[in-house]
Amino acid sequence: MAEKTFNQEYEGYWIESGLSTLSTKPGVYGVYKCTYNKEKDSVSLKELIYIGKADNLNSRINNHEDWDIWRNELQAGEQICFCYTFVDKSNNERVEATLINSNQPKLNIEYKDYFPFDRTIVICSGEHIFIKETNIVDRN
Repeated sequence: MAEKTFNQEYEGYWIESGLSTLSTKPGVYGVYKCTYNKEKDSVSLKELIYIGKADNLNSRINNHEDWDIWRNELQAGEQICFCYTFVDKSNNERVEATLINSNQPKLNIEYKDYFPFDRTIVICSGEHIFIKETNIVDRN
């Protein structure tokens, strides 16, 4: 496996009530603590707590086994929000691992201290607060 660069465009933010509209494409997603302003239909992101991958973003996020763990991180008035970027299934794990290793979300365990891929560069654009714009990780 050789060095590889991925250019990832993030597609905005979703709160729990809007998750049924998530794409069914494969990708990598971020899970955030946020507050939602209903009047302005906007979110204020507080913290990135988890990064995951999915062959089907809609199904994985809506049926994720860690919802209770994510909710336990919330303070009064906060809720869970998501952002995502489309990634081909064959590269999902590599992009996910790079973003976890580079950004160190508190609820991820795998890939925080170990990276099994050759040098990987993930350049992020779009809406991805608390996820670095440039993520470069070497095999360790």
